Amino acid sequence: MKLSDRVAIVTGAGRGIGRALALKLAGAGAVVVVNDINEDCQEVAHEIGATGRQSLAVIADVASPTDVAGLVEKTTIAFGKVDILINNAGIARDQLVMRMSDEDWDRVLAVDLKSVFLCTRAVLRYMIKQRWGRIISISSIVGLVGNPGQANYASAKAGIIGFTRAVAKEVASRGITVNAIAPGFIDTEMTQRLSENQRQELLSRIPLGRLGSPDDVAAAVAFLASEDAGYITGQVLTVDGGIAM
Repeated sequence: MKLSDRVAIVTGAGRGIGRALALKLAGAGAVVVVNDINEDCQEVAHEIGATGRQSLAVIADVASPTDVAGLVEKTTIAFGKVDILINNAGIARDQLVMRMSDEDWDRVLAVDLKSVFLCTRAVLRYMIKQRWGRIISISSIVGLVGNPGQANYASAKAGIIGFTRAVAKEVASRGITVNAIAPGFIDTEMTQRLSENQRQELLSRIPLGRLGSPDDVAAAVAFLASEDAGYITGQVLTVDGGIAM
């Protein structure tokens, strides 16, 4: 699954799953543009650079059309093309529907779903021209099965799945694959804040009996980004230890 000479953009890559995705793609040989809304992306780009791989940090709000245009422009100016887009940026603002504010609904839909549209649209003209591309968006099992208190998040993640399948059909003839990954419960800062009782209850629901790691998600992304996955498009790969089945 070598990605030598491929140029990848990873959004929301300053920490957690996004950081693992960026490091995995760089380790496979890709040039990685590390995006986040804050300076965390600079640290990840520096970490990649220390391994001898090329990387570029771009601070941008991927819910902003102007920022997205700047992200893709900086990528193509620096490296001449964009081969791989990983739509990973996302936030959660949990609340029961009856108590959810308009602002919390709108911001989650903007960051988690609209950004996928904006970034995909921006890179497609380059991928279509070169007749090769990989677009991989990070959804969630919450987008498949729902979760109380996460109507905004679940709607956005479900929207990614519909978007993925529609765009996959639009661009398949141009050699571009479009897929989604739906992680389950991943061992990140959020799950590390759970109490021991909450953690044990969660583990009891996972057939494999453990939380996933960011590297589990990164391995799936690296596969879908590679030549080995050239005949896979419009699919949703659950990386969840079996919890959604």
